[in-house]
Amino acid sequence: MDNISLNRINKLREACTDAEIDAFFVRETSNVQWLSAFDGVFDEEDAHAMLVTPDGATLHTDSRYSEACKKAAGVHGDVVEVSDERISHAKFAAAALGGAYELAGGKSYSLGVEDSIALSGFRSLERAFAESLPNVQLRETSNFIASLRGVKDADEIARMKAAQAITDAAFSHIITFMKPGMTEREVQIELEDFMVRHGAEGLAFPSIVACGANGASPHSVPGATKLEAGQCVVMDFGARAQGYCSDMTRTVFLGEPSERLRAGYAAIRDANEQVEAVLRPGMTGKEAHELAEHVLAEHGFAGKMGHSLGHGVGIDIHEEPLLSPRNGAPLAPGNVVTVEPGVYLAGDFGMRLEDFGVITENGYEVFTQSTHEMIVL
Repeated sequence: MDNISLNRINKLREACTDAEIDAFFVRETSNVQWLSAFDGVFDEEDAHAMLVTPDGATLHTDSRYSEACKKAAGVHGDVVEVSDERISHAKFAAAALGGAYELAGGKSYSLGVEDSIALSGFRSLERAFAESLPNVQLRETSNFIASLRGVKDADEIARMKAAQAITDAAFSHIITFMKPGMTEREVQIELEDFMVRHGAEGLAFPSIVACGANGASPHSVPGATKLEAGQCVVMDFGARAQGYCSDMTRTVFLGEPSERLRAGYAAIRDANEQVEAVLRPGMTGKEAHELAEHVLAEHGFAGKMGHSLGHGVGIDIHEEPLLSPRNGAPLAPGNVVTVEPGVYLAGDFGMRLEDFGVITENGYEVFTQSTHEMIVL
């Protein structure tokens, strides 16, 4: 059986070799989680750091997490050493890197760091290395590990499918629950409660429930607005399961929709389905986005989307790659991306239709199982 943690750490080592980086210091918790493949250990607290060298990987944490980390490390063959020494992450990195630096014969040595690190943390690194290893150069990187995480392995895909199964079940439930007179917030609470009660370890993000004109704000916050007949309701939500996120959006209608609402829904459905039919390796995020914009324009909704067509999903709800006019890079097998065209008319209505799935060797496998058919309640 492949060692997931070792495979991922070796990918980082190979990337470091290509970039002429000798070792890498990791502070982003999501990146630490991905590299270690530890389950049931990490939370929202920024309490961990990992040092990856050509011949070792050490996770530095504190006593609150050390026992859980050591247990998780054993599951993966102790590829990752766990240290709970009561010193700062910076001093830990300098001390741990000392041996590798000595093996290099005291020559110039580069340590990769993430550009997302807090400035105070970076200054601490500078001081720690200036004191003990002055010839170590701190090399700032951007999206270095994020780009590696953009290609998912089979284990990650299985986890996201499990998260999406919960999310699909929540949608099937909520359309039998919601009705005119309820508030957006009431629907949100029911939706989120269902996911947690049916296997989610948490939410991928705070759910969006937006009715009527509120739907024209893509990230509307659910409140006291009541659902009314004749409106459409946008619901954007996702479960987190086995450490991974799901993401979907559906728009439903309260009573028979007007012709204008029907036209909007036909536009987003057509855009979604045309893009999903042609997504494949080699297509760029820019090309996917532009196809969706073209389809929406053909339906009379030119310039009414306003956001990028999609984004990567994984441990975090927003990852690489993006289906965006700014992304000219080709998609690759293993990229997990959303496809979420929308139209938004300020003061009137908004709607969105979102699936997510994985780029395969031959196309796009959709994880989302909920229907694209218009749902009228």
